[in-house]
Amino acid sequence: MALQEFFIDSDGVPIHAKLEMPEGEPERCPLVIVQHGLTGTMERPNIVAVAEAIRECGMATLRTELYGHGESGGTFERHTIFKWIDEMLDVIDYAKGLDFVTDLYLCGHSQGGFLAMVMGAARPDDLKALILLAPGASIPRWSREGRFLHMTFDPKHVPDRVYLGDPFNGASPKGYPQLAEYMCGNYFRVAQRLDTDEIIDAYPHPVLLVQGTNDALVPYEDTIKVAERYADSRLLVLEGDTHTFELSRRQMLDAVREFLREMN
Repeated sequence: MALQEFFIDSDGVPIHAKLEMPEGEPERCPLVIVQHGLTGTMERPNIVAVAEAIRECGMATLRTELYGHGESGGTFERHTIFKWIDEMLDVIDYAKGLDFVTDLYLCGHSQGGFLAMVMGAARPDDLKALILLAPGASIPRWSREGRFLHMTFDPKHVPDRVYLGDPFNGASPKGYPQLAEYMCGNYFRVAQRLDTDEIIDAYPHPVLLVQGTNDALVPYEDTIKVAERYADSRLLVLEGDTHTFELSRRQMLDAVREFLREMN
C-alpha cells in the first residue's frame, strides 16, 4: 500500500501529514482526513486503527498533526483551537487539490472531533460527512466556566499560563500520554468565543458520533446532546468504554465502516 509522508505549509508552519491509498490504489476515490486530539499524534493506536478501517472501505486517508503536536511546527504550550482551525482550512484546501479525490470526509477524535465540527460549519459544501469520536464539543463551555480537565481558573481573568496537571491522577490509560504540561491562556480565551450550538446548526450533512460511557475526559451525556442537535446524526454509545475505545474498538471500527459504506 502506497504511503506518502510530507509536510503541508500553513503560512510558514509545517503540518506533518501521511497520505495512504486503499488496496488496489484506484485512480479516483474519496478521501477521509483523520485528526488526533489534544496531546495526541497521528500514530496513536486509535487513530491508526480508524484510518485502516477507512481504507478497507476503498477510501484514502490523510492523517495530520496540527500546531504543537507530533512532528508539526509550533509548540504545544502555544497552540489554540484557532490555530488548529486555520491549519485545517489549509489541509482541506490541499486535499481538494488532489486529482484523485471524488469526495472529502473529516474524522476527528476528542479535540480533533471538535475541530471536525467547526470545519463542518465552515466548509459544509466541501465535507460530505463527519465522523466524531468522543468529540470535545464542550471545550468552549468549559473555557467559559473556567474549568478544563481536572483544573480550574478564573474565566473572566484567564491567566497567561495554565497548568493542566494530571487528569488521570497518575493512571494514564493505555495509548494515552501523561498530561503534566502548561498551556497558554490564549487557548481558553479564544475557545470562549466559540458557540458549539451555532457550529452544529450550520452543518446539514450526515454525522456519525461514537462515545464511551466511561470516558474520563468527555462526558458521554455531552456527546448525546450533540447527536440530538445535529440535523442528520447516528450515535453509537459504547457501554463502559474509555476515551480511546480500548474496550470496544472493534465495535467503533465496525460503526465507521458501516457509516462510510452507506455514504459511498
